[in-house]
Amino acid sequence: MTAPHLPKVAGINPPVPAPAHTSAPAVPTPASPAPGPAAAVLVQDRLAGLVSDLTTLQELTDRLARTGTLDDALRELLRAGASLVGAGRGLVTLRPAGGTGGHPMTVGLGLGRADLGHLETLPADRGPATGTGTGAEDDPTADDIAAVPASPYPGLLDDLPPEGDRTGTAHPDIPAEDGRDPRHRAVAERLGYAASYAVPLESAPGPGRTGGAAGRIGAAVWLYDEPAEPTERQRHLTGLYCGYATEHLARLLELTDARRTVAALHEELLVGRLPRVPGVRLAVRHRRGPRGGGAWYDALPLPEGALGLAIGGITGSGPAAVAATGRLRAALRAYAVMEGEDPVAVLSDLELLLRLTEPARAATALFAHCRPAERKVVVAGAGHCSPLIVGPGRAAYVETSLSAPLGMLACWEAPSVEIRPAPGETLLFYSDGLLHRAGDSMDRAFARLHRAAASVPRTARHDPGAVADHVLRTVLPVEDGEEPGTADGEDVIVLAAYFE
Repeated sequence: MTAPHLPKVAGINPPVPAPAHTSAPAVPTPASPAPGPAAAVLVQDRLAGLVSDLTTLQELTDRLARTGTLDDALRELLRAGASLVGAGRGLVTLRPAGGTGGHPMTVGLGLGRADLGHLETLPADRGPATGTGTGAEDDPTADDIAAVPASPYPGLLDDLPPEGDRTGTAHPDIPAEDGRDPRHRAVAERLGYAASYAVPLESAPGPGRTGGAAGRIGAAVWLYDEPAEPTERQRHLTGLYCGYATEHLARLLELTDARRTVAALHEELLVGRLPRVPGVRLAVRHRRGPRGGGAWYDALPLPEGALGLAIGGITGSGPAAVAATGRLRAALRAYAVMEGEDPVAVLSDLELLLRLTEPARAATALFAHCRPAERKVVVAGAGHCSPLIVGPGRAAYVETSLSAPLGMLACWEAPSVEIRPAPGETLLFYSDGLLHRAGDSMDRAFARLHRAAASVPRTARHDPGAVADHVLRTVLPVEDGEEPGTADGEDVIVLAAYFE
């Protein structure tokens, strides 16, 4: 049975007007008789079809190329493929980035989580094979099975061809198909689909590619509401599009894997566990940006029951910025132990080190030397935003001296400020990304942050973690379905110190 007409999308079967000007017909010769009108119309129709196909592929690949995240690219692949094969629903599944263990990534089109769960229960009608399923001679070898990444949908993707063959597999009438497992028929009836068309996503190794995302990286399958299958032309267009899409997905997989590695390295360079110092309780919240980078914080116990708190950022992003962040934080720790009672001296030493070892970078930093038993805090800042003090009776910015970032001047020095937090008050440090990602001008961002701090509920003011959570949710609300830290922008850090 054949599929219905292709849906009307841009570039598919557009009307082709007759050319306004035509050249004079060639004078026929006895050796080459003039083609008839029917042959000329046929050639014109074929040329129009080729132009239509090329236009369609260009428009669809342009939309795919504009996607910058793996999730967006997968959804665009599903939408474009559905328009090409004439289906209404589908799903795409990819193996984990880098080929490591873990559950594959799956995105559905017109399928909810419950629907995907039902599809995962489908049995493999022909085993975990990659053969065509036409006979016993196509049974898979051990090499075939090992070459194909595990899929959570064996009932839909069990009979894809072996790796190296990008041919799609169609099931035009699942309810009437011989040998189909009854469980598959039951799930198909429950979800309301009667046919499927699956295509492997296979990437070839290229120059500069590490190989982690090369080979078969997953598969896509589209579901028809009625018995149908794509035409030969639809299969050809879908194969061309999926070939391009697979290369794009392979690059995004490598990029995602690299970003996760940088994020893991960044986390290891930060404080693994906040110290416990009598008289003060600490909490920190960290939302990572997509590129990873130079935002950092620190909290370290100092001699005589003191506590050092620091927060800052360094220019740049990626692995180089993460490495520079680690060096900067390690140096600040050493200076804090040697002369922590004088935050100005700590930042002055840090300025000198930055100019000598990182001449191409600038950095902001804020260091606070705390004596919780005396409820005394001495703060000095270098180009960093002033901390907030939040309590039952006030929510105000600490008036620190205006200073340039580290590395911007031949030398750095600004006077320190002494703070006397009252019992029950919280000192709030934050990274610049909290203001930049708010999407407002700096004045409005500061005002929004102040309102968020002033609106902390009374029941949450004695918990530094609850204070940090409230401020973060108010300034940077997370949309439904969005994972914290995945939105575009810089790293965001909120460090809260509650004085008992």
